[in-house]
Amino acid sequence: MYDKLLSPLDLGFTTLKNRVLMGSMHTMLEELDPTFERMAAFYAERARGQVGLIVTGGIGPNKQGLAMPIGEPFDHEEQCAKHKIVTDAVHQEGGKICMQILHVGRYGYTPENVSASATKAPISPFPARELSGDEVEQTIKDFVHCAELAQKAEYDGVEIMGSEGYLINQFIVSKTNKRTDEWGGSYENRIKLPIEIVRRTREAVGENFIIIYRLSMLDLVEGGSTWEEVVQLAKEIEKAGATIINTGIGWHEARVPTIGTIVPKGGFAWVTKRMMGEVNIPLIATNRINMPDVAEKILQDGCADMVSMARPFLADPELVLKSMEGRANEINTCIACNQACLDHTFTAQVCSCIVNPRACHETEINYLPTDQPKKIAVVGAGPAGLAASTIAAERGHHVDLFEGESEIGGQFNMAKVIPGKEEYAHSIRYYGEMIKKHNVNLHLNHRVSEQELAEGGYDEIIIATGVTPRQLDIEGIDHAKVLDYADVLYRNQEVGKRVAIIGAGGIGFDMAEYLSHDMEHESPTMNVEAYMKEWGVDMDYTRGGSLATAAQPLASPREVYLLKRSKGKHGKKLGKTTGWIHRSSLAMKKVNMLQEVTYKKVDDQGLHIHVNGKDEVLDVDHVVVCAGQVPLNTLHQSLTDKGIKAHLIGGAAEATELDAKKAIKEASYLVAAL
Repeated sequence: MYDKLLSPLDLGFTTLKNRVLMGSMHTMLEELDPTFERMAAFYAERARGQVGLIVTGGIGPNKQGLAMPIGEPFDHEEQCAKHKIVTDAVHQEGGKICMQILHVGRYGYTPENVSASATKAPISPFPARELSGDEVEQTIKDFVHCAELAQKAEYDGVEIMGSEGYLINQFIVSKTNKRTDEWGGSYENRIKLPIEIVRRTREAVGENFIIIYRLSMLDLVEGGSTWEEVVQLAKEIEKAGATIINTGIGWHEARVPTIGTIVPKGGFAWVTKRMMGEVNIPLIATNRINMPDVAEKILQDGCADMVSMARPFLADPELVLKSMEGRANEINTCIACNQACLDHTFTAQVCSCIVNPRACHETEINYLPTDQPKKIAVVGAGPAGLAASTIAAERGHHVDLFEGESEIGGQFNMAKVIPGKEEYAHSIRYYGEMIKKHNVNLHLNHRVSEQELAEGGYDEIIIATGVTPRQLDIEGIDHAKVLDYADVLYRNQEVGKRVAIIGAGGIGFDMAEYLSHDMEHESPTMNVEAYMKEWGVDMDYTRGGSLATAAQPLASPREVYLLKRSKGKHGKKLGKTTGWIHRSSLAMKKVNMLQEVTYKKVDDQGLHIHVNGKDEVLDVDHVVVCAGQVPLNTLHQSLTDKGIKAHLIGGAAEATELDAKKAIKEASYLVAAL
């Protein structure tokens, strides 16, 4: 079924068993796992899942290259023993693994930041000083030494990180390289650093060692490389001795989303395809490739020789194995939410995955077969209940899953209709398959009673009944103009052309995105060309960085007001790595954002508010309440009152925010211990 994806790739001195690269991710295990035992378990499980080649998270070649003032660079031979724990674990599972060498340059969160020139990155609190000529030479030596140590630690190769706006990229682009010596000025001088690193690394490690170079094919920043410059560098990197070129997309400071769920699947494969034929070594396409059918199409369309998937291997370590065995419908798909991966990394927490809490925690939680099967009732088939029921059944327990609605999914059924969140449907599909595979007894349209549970002979009862929208106590709240978020997203009630949204948390932002999108046109999330226009990417690459002169977003079909009581920026509590995307998207749709609003009443005139020191009436057709939610846990209380023990998880336990990450994690850890 996936003939190209699962075919081997001959590199001359070695062969990869398929065309799948597990791309580098910042998991924080490199910094926070002092023994590398957890890292070894993490990568070994992915190797067991048959991925063709693994690339580790970035390892600094020297202290200045570290992203944070924690962890350590790989710069002494005695560290090889620790790294060998990782390589041995991967090789024992029949896998291959490369170590990424990453110098962050001005992106570091440390006063030690250095760069091509004295500049400050907008995403770092610390300015960077300019490396001297001698320091540039030493940095090259440090890269080479790090690669030599990786070889001694029995890695199969290294990936030299030359993209995403890190140090090497900072030398390449005139935006950050203002030097006038041999490492600056002309493009030929600015690309000397990556060329010398690759050339000298190849000399040091010999021919039978993989060198991947991560090339920024699309900078997406003003003053970025032109296409002609990118091709020139690719050819020079090939001459210098690289085995493979991996595609890098966008600097971290770029204002174009490149990996969020809003990005079309495989949305940047077009730029790798543009490079095909310019060099004679394999090229890897990357970004938002999360399922085997997406990967296969990219390869069949001649966009690349390999595909890189990173976060999809957090969601499911067996992605390739399931593809090989014709079980793609059982893949736990990455929904690109960033909530437990990148948001964790950028807050110095060990990475995980919203749909797979075991990711990076393989030594802490496992779903082992039980030797004492229990009869378990799970009430509610939202994210928490689905995780609890399927994992419990997988372990060998007998599970009844009760759901009052006609379908499983809970809050995910609302998320999946938001433009940019269509991937949430994959999670519902996955859990549906797990229900069938592990023989969960699913009872739909069944609001189970306290008596049924009490008399059902259950050893364990798990209440995962979720939440319901919180109602506001304002005059006219029962007016026909007033809807709640479930009315709109789940019950499909029509909404007029002028809308006020009360509440600017995650649900309010989702509602604004939903209402400001023209449903008569295909969502840009589903169409690459439309997406690139919306976010200002020039697919003709007529300017450096491939940025268009202006973004061309689709106009909103409605006038939308997004209101909140509190002071300050809208969306400040959204995800650390995704909040800016949501704010930018709504700004493009010209959503009116008002803060410090007092809600007075709703009547035929509209929504009466007090804002900016005066009373106003918003002449709107509808008012949509997105002001939080409350738990649906009356069943748990009634059982407890009768002395019947029941576990309470997910939103039913705490409903301050809709938090699928917390819900699925709670469910997983609970049933792993039953």
